Amino acid sequence: MLEDLSRFADRARPTVLGLARIVVSLLFACHGAATLFNVLGGAHGKAPSVGEWPGWWAALIQLVGGVLVLVGVATRPAALLCSGSMAYAYFSVHQEHALWPIQNGGESAAMFCWAFLLIAAVGPGGLALGSLLRRPSERAAQPAVA
Repeated sequence: MLEDLSRFADRARPTVLGLARIVVSLLFACHGAATLFNVLGGAHGKAPSVGEWPGWWAALIQLVGGVLVLVGVATRPAALLCSGSMAYAYFSVHQEHALWPIQNGGESAAMFCWAFLLIAAVGPGGLALGSLLRRPSERAAQPAVA
């Protein structure tokens, strides 16, 4: 029975990874859209002016990077950029207030940072548009789980 469960989990891995990538990046892109366009409840706090460092640029990375990861195009570099932006946010905004994320309000920055780093490391999983855009010969050379 455990062997059957293990085989099922192995077959489901690309799809589950793809679904996790979609959910994480959709939440991330929504945060960027809320900040940039005052939608979905708007920016938390004062909305940044166009080009304002770092808020406007962070929101732009959230929106564009989130959409790229969501659809699975340029997934690894986009996820790495998203991860880095959240690491920057954590250490430049939250860390100065307290050591632990639960104390300094940086839980979402830490979670997004690590989630996107994982996606950058393991790849997009299934359900990625990028895999459909590759030539058939390139698709055959790619491992099924990546």
